[in-house]
Amino acid sequence: MRSARMVETIYGCKWSLTVYQLLVNGINRPGEMVRSVEGLTTKVLNECLRKNLEFGILERTAYPEIPPRVEYAVTPFGARFIHILDELEKLQDECSDAEK
Repeated sequence: MRSARMVETIYGCKWSLTVYQLLVNGINRPGEMVRSVEGLTTKVLNECLRKNLEFGILERTAYPEIPPRVEYAVTPFGARFIHILDELEKLQDECSDAEK
């Protein structure tokens, strides 16, 4: 059941897929993510990142610098999970096309 809850939680978060796309495009710092996406707030982003960290989809690296620097990256498990989400999107598109 944990996997079903994970898919529901992550897929249900409208910003998770956006965050994955940002990471693919090399945008891995929270401030840069917020600036890159209209409508994305720091609070919502932090909640989204927290959920992805809990499930092991993303990893967080904090650098001991001043000012502090934090970066996020997709884990190997996360890459597999994102591939599955991509396949779900394709299936959904096929179902939508079949209904037309």
